[in-house]
Amino acid sequence: MRRTTTLLLLAALSSPAYSADKFSICWSIYVGWMPWAYGAEQGIVDKWADKYGIEIDVVQINDYIESINQYTAGQFDACTMTNMDALTIPAAGGVDSTALIVGDFSNGNDGVVLKGAGQLDAIKGQNVNLVELSVSHYLLARALDSVGMSESDVTVVNTSDADMVGVYGTDDVTSVVTWNPLLSEIAAMPDSNVVFDSASIPGEIIDLLVINTDTLAANPDLGKALVGAWYEIMQAMSGDDDSARAYMADASGTDLAGYDAQLASTSMFYSPADAVAFTTSDELVTTMQYVAEFSFDHGLLGEGAPDAGFIGIAMPAGNFGDSANTQLRFDPSYMQMAVDGEL
Repeated sequence: MRRTTTLLLLAALSSPAYSADKFSICWSIYVGWMPWAYGAEQGIVDKWADKYGIEIDVVQINDYIESINQYTAGQFDACTMTNMDALTIPAAGGVDSTALIVGDFSNGNDGVVLKGAGQLDAIKGQNVNLVELSVSHYLLARALDSVGMSESDVTVVNTSDADMVGVYGTDDVTSVVTWNPLLSEIAAMPDSNVVFDSASIPGEIIDLLVINTDTLAANPDLGKALVGAWYEIMQAMSGDDDSARAYMADASGTDLAGYDAQLASTSMFYSPADAVAFTTSDELVTTMQYVAEFSFDHGLLGEGAPDAGFIGIAMPAGNFGDSANTQLRFDPSYMQMAVDGEL
């Protein structure tokens, strides 16, 4: 769905998008990534870029998967994405990538919605619309497993996130898996029921800012600027003033109450210390093994991948997979600089 031979070839041939002092990052609409919209609009990103004598362009991409494809093709230096998509798109495409910022994990922000039924087991035999081979697909597999079913019990229908709300409004569609803010909008429609969500698998769907590893190594000031800007935005979000969250709400197409409701089902790491603790935990290693196994079972680790460990994943608590083919890294060192006041 999201990777083709052409894309993989392009990724293999592409070079990072950076020049000596100009960089670009891309993001798409999701509750945990709206801070980048606020940071760009309010000049916070520019402030931190100026501190290190560089320029950072923050670009919104309307289609989530397309944003990752563009990053993989070398059109952006960094991009917001989940842990699974970081593994199965850029890493599987041969683009060595680093999780620079671990921003949050979904704790109810991703869900399975049934129309006209209130129990998950009613999904058997239905068509299920979702962004195929994304974290929504992963969530579906985990949901089905929880009630003794498998993907053979349903039919997955690949649907772009940009089309999800409109598709669900048609009579033929009875089941979707999606993320906020789409999830909240769909769940509010008549006769709609969220029958399983990511709160049942806490810590497994992780929202990241992923950066090209070579770009980061050559330009550590870019990492410092991005992390410094992020935690300044986190302070604004978590303070008593509602204006930052109100801006993010409006930019994502909802109101403050709606955005705060989405935040309530998101475990945001407002503190860099909390993000570092999560990133250095043993649980992250277990989670990434689950993700790698799902990805291998669905053919997402590249043609010829012999097993789930084909792509090496480097983490502070331990590595998973082939260390000679490490293409995804969780590096908390820049977030630790924020903890230590070294930015």
